[in-house]
Amino acid sequence: MGHAGMAATVVRYLRSVGAPTATGPVEALPRPQLRAVGDDERAPLDAREFRRVLGNFATGVTVVTAPAAEGEPGPAGFACQSFSSLSLDPPLVSFMVARTSTTWPRIARAGVFCVNVLGADQGALCRGFAVSGADKFAGVAHDPAPVTGSPRLAGAPAWIDCTIQAVHTGGDHLIVVGRVDALGAADDGEPLLFHRGRFGRFEGLDTLAR
Repeated sequence: MGHAGMAATVVRYLRSVGAPTATGPVEALPRPQLRAVGDDERAPLDAREFRRVLGNFATGVTVVTAPAAEGEPGPAGFACQSFSSLSLDPPLVSFMVARTSTTWPRIARAGVFCVNVLGADQGALCRGFAVSGADKFAGVAHDPAPVTGSPRLAGAPAWIDCTIQAVHTGGDHLIVVGRVDALGAADDGEPLLFHRGRFGRFEGLDTLAR
């Protein structure tokens, strides 16, 4: 299945589970059998406490980008913390995106994406891609990733060029799996970190024992 076919499949899936997508001719699919969490199954957790505690887990920061799909005014992109490697053989990565995201349907239609791993001095760039409704690429230098043509942001220490492999539901988010088509990294540079609502950087790095 090519990029266009994969994109169409993803968009049909999103519509079938009620996720917002842009208007356009899309074939209907039978609604999948998805099991939602019932009200009587919800743990008595306060949303603010959930965020506070989980905020203690420091993450890297990325910007996920995609080229303009047919009919789109330009490329799409959003700031994303929930990125991770998933599989070595085959090479797969994943990221999570809110089902209410207005950028995700554009990435789904493109059928491809590039994960740009941000460096320690790119906090302002991250903030720009975290804003909804603005031209996020205004004044941002980038070139096309070698396989998918997704925007590869200048100065990013690493990039991963991917084709959408699968999309799974995860509560109020979607879990997107990408097949890695190409990737690259600089030999130096510190990563941008996010911890307790603030950006930071490494002061020292120890090897993780195995």
